[in-house]
Amino acid sequence: MPELPEVETVMRGLAGLLTGHTLTFAATNRDGMRWPFPPGLAERLTGARVEGFRRRGKYMLMRISGGDSVLIHLGMSGRMVSRPAGANTPPPAHEHLVLQTDDGQRVGFVDPRRFGSVDLVPTAAEDRHKLLAGMGPEPLEEGFTPGLLSESLFGKRTPVKAALLDQRVVAGLGNIYVAEALFRAGISPRRLAHTIPGARAARLVPAIKAVLEDAIAAGGSSLRDYVQADGELGHFQDRFQVYDREGTPCPLCPGPPSCRGVSRIVQSGRSTFFCARTQR
Repeated sequence: MPELPEVETVMRGLAGLLTGHTLTFAATNRDGMRWPFPPGLAERLTGARVEGFRRRGKYMLMRISGGDSVLIHLGMSGRMVSRPAGANTPPPAHEHLVLQTDDGQRVGFVDPRRFGSVDLVPTAAEDRHKLLAGMGPEPLEEGFTPGLLSESLFGKRTPVKAALLDQRVVAGLGNIYVAEALFRAGISPRRLAHTIPGARAARLVPAIKAVLEDAIAAGGSSLRDYVQADGELGHFQDRFQVYDREGTPCPLCPGPPSCRGVSRIVQSGRSTFFCARTQR
């Protein structure tokens, strides 16, 4: 599933294409995806002006004239595909929502597995939507500090990796970037979360910010279905230091026999990659 950097990259692409333009046409090609589309969605979008975009965690919010926002979640296989309207090519398969703009752009929400979702919410009430309410702080905002993370993890006796995947603790983090951030911070994913507040949180917060910023600059990680809005592949996967690198040398270690390289364990049904020598 796309994590914060992938969603941020797609959102920036959509913002460049759509912000300031009027949606001259909108259509849905089925009743819904993970959940039914809101009644009258196409009619509400047709004729609306796109005022701007906001990301909250792994969700995109397209703000339109009239005081509503379109909440978009890409799910496991969702993509936003853009091309000129009227292009002499057939529309992509599994295109469930189509938007066209006054300057001739066509954007489709393509999702073969239909785990993505679309909803309408009043812009003034975005943070009260059931999918966003209770979400934790945005890790790239100034308010996400070691002190705030320490407070969120205080007393938690789950592994720190599981705690960071909890969207109520930090918004937008997923398996890839938690693994990479813990490696940069030198913290074992098996360490219990209640031991992080203090000096370890002071290392972990800048590591989280840095890995997210690096991934956004690289266009995200293109694994399986994810591509950017313009069809280009992200390439942060070429810079993974531990994720999906089981058995390869750790970038910080001298190699065998003192270090076995990157290890893989399973936590809560998810693969975890780390270096047992440098992450404590």
